[in-house]
Amino acid sequence: MPGHVTPAALVRLSRPACGQPAQPSPATWQHGRVTAATHSTLFPQAPDSADAVLEGLDPEQREVATALHGPVCVLAGAGTGKTRAITHRIAYGVRAGILQPSSVLAVTFTNRAAGEMRGRLRQLGAAGVQARTFHSAALRQLQYFWPKAIGGSMPRLVDRKIQLVADAAAACRIRLDRGELRDVTAEIEWSKVTQTVPADYALAAAKAGREAPRDAAETAQIYNVYEDLKRDRSVIDFEDVLLLTVGILQDRHDIADQVRSQYQHFVVDEYQDVSPLQQRLLELWLGERDNLCVVGDASQTIYSFTGATPDHLLDFRTRHPGATVVKLVRDYRSTPQVVHLANGLLAQARGRAADHRLELISQRTPGPEPVYCEYTDEPAEAEGAARRIRELMGSGVPASEIAILFRTNSQSETYEQALADAGIPYQLRGAERFFDRPEVRKAGIALRGAARFGGNDSLLDDAVDLPSQVRAVLSGEGWTTEPPAGSGAVRERWESLAALVNLAQDFAAARPGATLADLVAELDERANAQHAPTVQGVTLASLHSAKGLEWDVVFLVGVAEGMMPITYAKTDEQVEEERRLLYVGVTRAREHLHVSWALTRAPGGRANRRPSRFLDGLRPGSTATASRTAAGNAGGIERGFTSRPEAVTPRRTQRTPARCRVCGRTLTDAGEMKLMRCEDCPSDMDEGLYERLREWRGVQARLSGQPDFCVFTDRTLMAIAEAEPTSPVELSRIPGVLKRKLERYGADVLAICAGQELEEGVEGE
Repeated sequence: MPGHVTPAALVRLSRPACGQPAQPSPATWQHGRVTAATHSTLFPQAPDSADAVLEGLDPEQREVATALHGPVCVLAGAGTGKTRAITHRIAYGVRAGILQPSSVLAVTFTNRAAGEMRGRLRQLGAAGVQARTFHSAALRQLQYFWPKAIGGSMPRLVDRKIQLVADAAAACRIRLDRGELRDVTAEIEWSKVTQTVPADYALAAAKAGREAPRDAAETAQIYNVYEDLKRDRSVIDFEDVLLLTVGILQDRHDIADQVRSQYQHFVVDEYQDVSPLQQRLLELWLGERDNLCVVGDASQTIYSFTGATPDHLLDFRTRHPGATVVKLVRDYRSTPQVVHLANGLLAQARGRAADHRLELISQRTPGPEPVYCEYTDEPAEAEGAARRIRELMGSGVPASEIAILFRTNSQSETYEQALADAGIPYQLRGAERFFDRPEVRKAGIALRGAARFGGNDSLLDDAVDLPSQVRAVLSGEGWTTEPPAGSGAVRERWESLAALVNLAQDFAAARPGATLADLVAELDERANAQHAPTVQGVTLASLHSAKGLEWDVVFLVGVAEGMMPITYAKTDEQVEEERRLLYVGVTRAREHLHVSWALTRAPGGRANRRPSRFLDGLRPGSTATASRTAAGNAGGIERGFTSRPEAVTPRRTQRTPARCRVCGRTLTDAGEMKLMRCEDCPSDMDEGLYERLREWRGVQARLSGQPDFCVFTDRTLMAIAEAEPTSPVELSRIPGVLKRKLERYGADVLAICAGQELEEGVEGE
């Protein structure tokens, strides 16, 4: 179906090229892009003082960094630098001598996030701080205290419980297909993190509105036998790690006191994802103390199916009435166009999380509008994405800065095939971790051997610097100056080795004089932190696995009813979580965002699909099905008091973000904010009034002996001429009309707006 391509316009094509060429993302005025650790290969020097740690933080981030005592709640929107804020908080406390590194425990939810936090703390000169996942921290404590609390050796930890669940089902004479087996396993995991025993499963699942994959009684039976099998085989699963640690800390006060004497300050990242079991563990770590800092965003709650709930985040001020609450809304990641779409998605949301949404304000310069594309079928959609990616790469965008995000992993295969056919390298997010890849392990062994015995290695005879030494060593492992043709396993191995070569070049540039042994030590630290170097390839990932990551270019594919929201999202709460999932996908993009859907799954199929309801009112040519008039929460700081929660009032807040009075878009440019409209939105200014105001301003400037703009700027006069205020209150609402100017010039300006003649040469009183 032929057509044309227009940014921010609906494109109905079976083979379109969408969007515009990528431009490099500029740094912000404050501290550049806030990016994931995996995005950066720089090696910055640690700040030389505690005060230097605070340099480059915006006012709200600085408030987080310096609020070192008492409960602190950080409500941080996507791209607002939350990891930066909390790592600088810890580093500032350590460098200022207020916090002892060994007394701080920072917890998050993924090994990647914990590794990123450790890497940043190391760069800030705060090594020694424990940054772990909940499971990792609990496992260390369980291993240490097991002999004292239980006696004997700790049971073996099973990596994958699905085989045990299969054995339990077989023992119950219940046949499960592969999908049911996976779903029953998920139900058992949910039961354990919500502290639900098998006997209570049916009632708890019904109360939570869960759709059990089998009859609830059968699921409970399998769950019960699964627990018996674990005991018989002397094994535990990951949920048991938390349950057993909670049990020991509850029953053994001496052990709980020992843990509390070790850790006195706690930081919890992604607090909206805490499960009831993790919250209970956190409470036991804390005891009666309140040195706790939590960070989260209710609008990014996308794991409720695992037992995660934003209630702990939203109720934090109720549980801790003296808490300081800091809201981060300055978005350093995405352009105003991307942020506008993200804000628009949440503006139509409902429910408790939506009531606490944050209105993001982009700090980036404007970029291209999001592009919407409609295709005849899914293969055409994948081919269209591949074509556009080739164009972007041809214009200079690295493949590693491009991602294709989808709702379910089953969608991946179509895009893998399309990229392979187009000769575009790709990597699957969620596949094995970088440092666990066989070729990376072998390369590490080879580099370590060369560092120890390189003097006897003829390969290094002609290597004059660190990068050439690494290239020489890795050439023996399969690295070549040119990549192999095509894709597949051979290309993936080469990409891994090429990432190590690039890392060596960056390391040598940042640390002149570094040796091969220094690089090996750096690789060891990165492996422990799971801080992988950038792999050159387009990322294919599910929306869930993309959380916490970002790219210059993001393709959101399959954004159609039945997939987004997913078919089995029946309740209002489930649909709203799907909306939040799309919001997470949108906010992964720094600059270019492509949103697409297909009318049917396979070529020749019945075209009965329609774009996602979440795009209604946002994509061109559509109308909103629901709207909310309440604005989102603005950034700012609310300091806690010791009075009752209902008496707590904010002491210092910022204004609600300005919106264009024509199109409703959030305004970030100072000039546009004065006009209260976008620069290119139509003006309804009274030209005659504007000229009379300019003449009057000239007289006032001459009388006071100052430039014209010191009276009022041109934009302020334009705003006055557009608003035509009739009272001091209306005039005071115009940006640029401050109290002093209102008192001095207000009467004159209102008289001119009313069409009255002023006495010539008389200064306004």
